[in-house]
Amino acid sequence: MISWRKHYKRGLIAIGLLLATSASIYAQGDAKNGEKLFKQDCAACHALDKQLVGPALGGVVDKLKKEQNLEKDWLHKWIKDNKALRASGDKYANEVFEKFNKTEMLAFPNLTDQEIDDILEYTTNPPVAEPAADAATAVDVNSVQAIEAAQKESANSKIILISLLSIVGLLFWLLLRLRELVKLQQSEELVGLQETRARSFGDLYTKYHYIGKGLLVVLGIFAAYGIWNWMMWIGVYKGYKPEQPIYFSHKIHAGENKIDCQLCHSSAKYGKVSEIPSMNVCMNCHRNISEYNGAYMEPGKDKAFYDGEIQKIYAATGWDPASQQYTGKTQAVQWTRIHNMPDFVYFNHAQHVVAGEQTIIAGHNAKNPNAKIDVVCKACHGQVDTMNVVQMANDFTMGWCIECHRTTEVDMNNGYNKEYFKNLHDKLKKQYGSGTKITVAAIGGLECGKCHY
Repeated sequence: MISWRKHYKRGLIAIGLLLATSASIYAQGDAKNGEKLFKQDCAACHALDKQLVGPALGGVVDKLKKEQNLEKDWLHKWIKDNKALRASGDKYANEVFEKFNKTEMLAFPNLTDQEIDDILEYTTNPPVAEPAADAATAVDVNSVQAIEAAQKESANSKIILISLLSIVGLLFWLLLRLRELVKLQQSEELVGLQETRARSFGDLYTKYHYIGKGLLVVLGIFAAYGIWNWMMWIGVYKGYKPEQPIYFSHKIHAGENKIDCQLCHSSAKYGKVSEIPSMNVCMNCHRNISEYNGAYMEPGKDKAFYDGEIQKIYAATGWDPASQQYTGKTQAVQWTRIHNMPDFVYFNHAQHVVAGEQTIIAGHNAKNPNAKIDVVCKACHGQVDTMNVVQMANDFTMGWCIECHRTTEVDMNNGYNKEYFKNLHDKLKKQYGSGTKITVAAIGGLECGKCHY
């Protein structure tokens, strides 16, 4: 009996140790922490439900077990250093590498085993988003309260209608009484005076022709000024913001995501013209961003709208997100130009963006202390990072440019300018005092040939 009990206790201990070991081996990770890590380290190349640069990872643990008979420890090795796993001769690791065009996945040796388990748990059992609470509680239209409210509303409507009809009747009665009073007060003298009054515009002009001629002269002056003012604003399109074939929100890209203007408009820094970026520039990011998951939504727009615009980029570039390859079937995008300098005007973007960057920013901020800028582009194009649809923020007239040249100082801290304009600076100090500054106008910024040729 004692021997049986002894073996029984040993059996219980063994079973307990086995269960504890199994629980340790197959311990589930934290799906919520895994979601955070997935979005941080994996979402650039992977999604749960579709292929991006890498395969879809939804249910990857079960798929690996069923299709390749591999356990989670293989995924641990692959995630931490897939290159070393391939170098070891692992067959499946090399198959995956070949299947995805030999695109090498980043190694994550810094991830702990627990963090990898958290990520894998997220791919297996992603947490369900909690439904948002309704803004208002639904009301049963058949309830007693709803019926009573409807009846009260109907009664109120009838009262309002009767009140309005009563007011209309009262006003009509008052009008009739006033007409009768006017007829009673008309005397023979008033009737005779009425007959002597001018009954046409011609009679009125003959009687008051001096006043009429004066009014015509004034009206002529106003008309001439109006025509002149209208002609002066021909070609000025401040506020112009046309719709584009592919919707592009600068607020989302430059504002929410802090993308530098010159990342896309690189030619503005190194060339005369700030050309429209090619669609390949868009694909640098959108090759891996196939849907919009940002927190910001423009009023009237939803996720489906933004996702549809991304698909237009894919159609234009011939990108197939399913195979992650270009098909070669491209479509030209007919962008609508917003800023367009006349052919007789010379304007060099690089000269302003590079040589004049600091002084233009400083000059703008001095003149507009409540609308300071941090990027030189905003001096001309406005607060583009707040615009969903880009518009012309300034007049871009000759007078507007000249005023900027008259007030913007030359950067004399620049070694080249300090030496090149040394004699001019000394001359201006003697003529106007030591506090004088060299503006763009002083170095020829108002000469016709600088901008017209």
